[in-house]
Amino acid sequence: MSRYRGPRLKKIKRLGALPGLTSKVLKPLSARQKKQKKEKDQKKKKKNYPSEQYLSRLEEKQKLRFHYGLTERQLLKYVRIAGKTKGSTGQVLLQLLEMRLDNIIFRLGMASTIPGARQLVNHRHILVNGCLVDIPSYRCKPQDIITTKDEQKTGAIIQNYLASSTQNKKKRVPEHLTLQSSPYKGVVKQIIARHEVGLKIKELQVVEYYSRQT
Repeated sequence: MSRYRGPRLKKIKRLGALPGLTSKVLKPLSARQKKQKKEKDQKKKKKNYPSEQYLSRLEEKQKLRFHYGLTERQLLKYVRIAGKTKGSTGQVLLQLLEMRLDNIIFRLGMASTIPGARQLVNHRHILVNGCLVDIPSYRCKPQDIITTKDEQKTGAIIQNYLASSTQNKKKRVPEHLTLQSSPYKGVVKQIIARHEVGLKIKELQVVEYYSRQT
């Protein structure tokens, strides 16, 4: 299955806030819309849908996939790697995803969304430890230094990203990262802690969803 390129508001309406996918926020539902949603949910319950447990696991898996902008194959690959790594599979999975280069750039505030960060990497604007890296899935390590290739050109691009997102004005750089704004320079201090993950997710349910495929 390919990476999702459809309407983003449609996804956050169903799955909740996905800051990596879009910085937009849904407007509160009116009384009429709440009533219609309640009636729709009641109709769904009357039909022969899969078990609630399966639906819950599927929803958590979809949250993870759309937030980080992964294909189904990529996410399954990360689950398998996490399963072979020492430690809690769910926590290791989140650490692997959080240490991707495109996500690091997003968490540093150098892009308003993960797709925006991926574009910076694909267009060869990003250096890691002084070397050009154009692979968004590149796994960053502690002490890695992320800088821009052309400060004048790329700095303007980053400023445009920041100006286009009101959410970025309030964004806090997580504890495992540091950011120097002029010139733009990010440092990975350590592996991310579970409480610093930028998505509300029940990672154990994602692992359970893929249990038969790993």
